[in-house]
Amino acid sequence: MKTASTGLTAHLAQPVTRLATLLRVERRDGVVLGFADSDIDVEFGGVVHRARTGATASAVESSADLAVDNLELVGLLSGADVTEADLESGRWDGAAVRVSQVNLADLAQGELVLRVGELGQVERRGGTFRAEIRGLMNALQRTITRAYLPSCDADLGDTRCAANLGGFTHAGSVTAVTDAANFTAAALVQAAAYFDFGLLTWTSGANSGRAMEVRRHLAGGMIELLMAMPEPVLVGDAFTAVAGCNKTLAHCTAKFANVVNYRGFPHVHGIDAMLKRGDL
Repeated sequence: MKTASTGLTAHLAQPVTRLATLLRVERRDGVVLGFADSDIDVEFGGVVHRARTGATASAVESSADLAVDNLELVGLLSGADVTEADLESGRWDGAAVRVSQVNLADLAQGELVLRVGELGQVERRGGTFRAEIRGLMNALQRTITRAYLPSCDADLGDTRCAANLGGFTHAGSVTAVTDAANFTAAALVQAAAYFDFGLLTWTSGANSGRAMEVRRHLAGGMIELLMAMPEPVLVGDAFTAVAGCNKTLAHCTAKFANVVNYRGFPHVHGIDAMLKRGDL
């Protein structure tokens, strides 16, 4: 049930209104951005909702059942507010979104909240971006039970894994570059494959603050990232890299000595064993 103040309710009942739709987006890195479908910027709730981005939300519809109430956010790629680099690097993924309406003539009347959710898939089309806004009902579509798998389903170093990554985190800097996904860091003297499936976080350069998984680590400090970085990688760019884990029991035991926290089921028989005939 949507609620509004007495003043805003009275304004909504008028034949002519001065309503503006506000979109407040809070990214997971803490950056808060505001957009308005009016012809002027609107400062509300401590956030300046900018009109020049052209951002608008599709029609808001709600149902009485448990259907997922998704909608879309469309806007312009507008310099510092929304950049292609931020979209490509995933900084907008999973951002919290609040869609509401206010009376431009009297912002003190408060807001009528239309939708609260999070950003889903974001794509670019020419000079615009289009983002899916997933409503709260979307959480009901997620699988929250554990699956019986031989490999571990914990993230290395999280509360379930509990591995202390202090001794497995190493600093380095780029000494040679092939492209935005392949480079060499001579300071990484660990054996080949040590950083396979690990996480590399940039601490300087154009990609500072961004992180990417390591696809392959070769002898001599050669690194191949899972995906190319959105900005060029240059000689001298610094980073920290965490040792990788391939989620197997043998790897957990030999490399991290953390078998007590292993979250896989290596002794569960697979489908081949279940379908096998008794005389084989």
